[in-house]
Amino acid sequence: MTAPLIDPFQRAISYLRVSVTDRCDFRCVYCMSENMTFLPKKELLTLEELDRMCSAFITMGVEKLRITGGEPLVRKGIMTFFNSMTRHLDSGALRELTLTTNGSQLERFADDLYAAGVRRVNISLDTLDEKKFADITRWGRLPQVIKGIDAAQRAGLRVKINTVALKDFNEDELFSLVEWCRSRDMDLTFIEVMPMGDIGNEDRIDQYWKLSDLRARLAEEYTLTDLAERTGGPARYVQLEETGQKIGFITPLSHNFCESCNRVRLTCTGELFMCLGQDDMADLRPALRNNPGDDAPLREAIRDAISHKPKGHDFDYSRQDVSGRVTRHMSHTGG
Repeated sequence: MTAPLIDPFQRAISYLRVSVTDRCDFRCVYCMSENMTFLPKKELLTLEELDRMCSAFITMGVEKLRITGGEPLVRKGIMTFFNSMTRHLDSGALRELTLTTNGSQLERFADDLYAAGVRRVNISLDTLDEKKFADITRWGRLPQVIKGIDAAQRAGLRVKINTVALKDFNEDELFSLVEWCRSRDMDLTFIEVMPMGDIGNEDRIDQYWKLSDLRARLAEEYTLTDLAERTGGPARYVQLEETGQKIGFITPLSHNFCESCNRVRLTCTGELFMCLGQDDMADLRPALRNNPGDDAPLREAIRDAISHKPKGHDFDYSRQDVSGRVTRHMSHTGG
């Protein structure tokens, strides 16, 4: 029961992304509607249940654990969970414990995260303009995020900035974002906007900035060298020869990365999504809760779920229509 997890296409599953909450203190326009209805707290897995769930995956070969949300650091008592995962880093079973955050709470938690064994964080940041930041996040405050980045770097955390490429929004900041990240020794990854959930009046086609076009813009100012490096995620990287910095591209629409997918996503309610771009999922909560003290049924349920992992997603904007849309919000599955 502890044999490695292999999907139907012979991909080893070694990377688990865990959403510990669907709640967030921002309302980014490509991620959520302004008036979100969140899950009742009683439906969420407890922190102890999340520990047990993640530990089961780790016994089956998961070596990288990324904590997401919503905003993971708004979950009450979340450092209890991070501290409990430290034992898997100490044993060597877990190679990396990391998180994706909007940065709003990092000033409070950066030192504690480092003490728990976290060494890298991904921070979502789409603009350096304070007014535009307030517009895109609806509720966010840019100075609070910058203070969080400062705290993370002081604590010794390696910071990577994730920027969603948004047409007519941050196109004019392409080079300023690159230069700002260079000045702070932070890597930068651009992400194409994905068709997930009802976001109210926002139009996916209007938001979509194809990353091949973004890359061509970069090439007007820099010499781009493709890198063979892989970090266990979907990004493909280039080096800017003039600055030496690394730039990543996550392109689920214009060039999908499904052939090398090694990850699955667990929600805060115990649903396992084998693909970000499909609605099919396996509910692991009954196997967890109906068998206290016995993880064999849980591991069996995990293995069965992996046997149904699809080859890839169906996202498609090519016909100026949003095809392959999934109904859930990104905050439900985890970024």
